[in-house]
Amino acid sequence: MRLSLSAVGRLRAGPEKTLFDDYTNRFNKIGRAMGLGPFSLTEVEDKKNLGMTAEAALLEKTLPKQGIICTLDERGKVISSPDFAHKIAVWRDQGVSDVAFVIGGADGIDPTLRARADYSISFGKMVWPHMLVRVMLSEQIYRAASILSGAPYHRE
Repeated sequence: MRLSLSAVGRLRAGPEKTLFDDYTNRFNKIGRAMGLGPFSLTEVEDKKNLGMTAEAALLEKTLPKQGIICTLDERGKVISSPDFAHKIAVWRDQGVSDVAFVIGGADGIDPTLRARADYSISFGKMVWPHMLVRVMLSEQIYRAASILSGAPYHRE
């Protein structure tokens, strides 16, 4: 099952990109044996600053034709790392070919795209910078693969 992240904005060189790349590479190595991966990133930019609707149109173009759409949104469900791992395993075991995670721009995700999502998760009630959310998501995807493989990375 392929996993992807479609996000508004560009992740420039720096500590966030280094961490994102590190967790993505770790996941791509461990996930393969479990039928997971690769995990890829597609970035879009609303260069005309037209807002959420324009961002949603750009994001829509990057999403797989079939599969699961999972938004990262403050209104989403707060779940534990083991529950996230279980969710990914269920999708994989159901034969889902693609899971696309979506991070919107500064104003969030357009309501029409949010409504189209199959699932939505939140990293808590606090607002996080979008570049950190990318890192947090990549780490949680790697952690999910580690949990599913029985590796000792995750400790409860």
